[in-house]
Amino acid sequence: MSMLRDVVALTKPRITLLVIITMLGGMGLAHRVEPLADLSLSKALFALLGTALVVSGASAFNMYLERDTDALMVRTRLRPLPAGRLPARTALIVGSALGFASVPLLLWQVNLTTGLIAGLALVAYSFVYTPLKRRTTWALPIGAVPGAVPPLLGWTTVTGRIDIAGLVLFAILFLWQLPHSLAIATFRSDDYRRAGTKVIPVEHGDRVTRVHIVIESILLVGVSVLLVPLGVAGAFYLVSALLLGGVFVAFAIAGLRQAAGHRWARGLFAASIVYLVLLMAALSVGGM
Repeated sequence: MSMLRDVVALTKPRITLLVIITMLGGMGLAHRVEPLADLSLSKALFALLGTALVVSGASAFNMYLERDTDALMVRTRLRPLPAGRLPARTALIVGSALGFASVPLLLWQVNLTTGLIAGLALVAYSFVYTPLKRRTTWALPIGAVPGAVPPLLGWTTVTGRIDIAGLVLFAILFLWQLPHSLAIATFRSDDYRRAGTKVIPVEHGDRVTRVHIVIESILLVGVSVLLVPLGVAGAFYLVSALLLGGVFVAFAIAGLRQAAGHRWARGLFAASIVYLVLLMAALSVGGM
């Protein structure tokens, strides 16, 4: 059982769950906008399964490629590979198996657009973003691109196409990842410094990081309400997006206080997850 738990840990199940939630938000909105679209229960389930497998495969590749870095960080040193509980080849096998299974599944059972986007995201996250993390702080926005595809995958599952509304969903998750990740990098800055990972708090300091967080949070709220003038979301979503966004931005601005420390950053990290889950719920339940 312990070996099975370690194999499952390679797939980062908590991240996979969050991805599924955001994908459901995109899928729910698209189905509400196009209720006559061809979305059977089996198609929806295959889309969710395929996306979960893509994310799990990318996470396993990430574990494999970062096993040496993970060993240097308090947050990650007890993961299966750096702790020596699994051989590195296990992560490589798991990542390859899930990757090779997921993309054909989406192409076959969902549609071409969803399968191609998922495949590109898998490659970009695993083999572009992951190696860049020790080279440049630009790794964060680069990695946020594949990280932002889940709600777009939900949208394309229903519509079969990429359009402006789908791209807005993509932009919401792209912008959300920036303050979310910078909050982690702030309260884990010693870990990142020890591992040689290029993040803004280590390379440019806390003040610059906090200004980034405020700007990105404001942009996030602005983009989130664009779904309303596009005609794909209504009053309930607008009120929810403004209220949730207002609280999130206020939390971000609180970080500009000189007294704000790592406790604030941990709080912002937790608040960002609550914000995203509630925003996706508002999108699914009261899109129009």
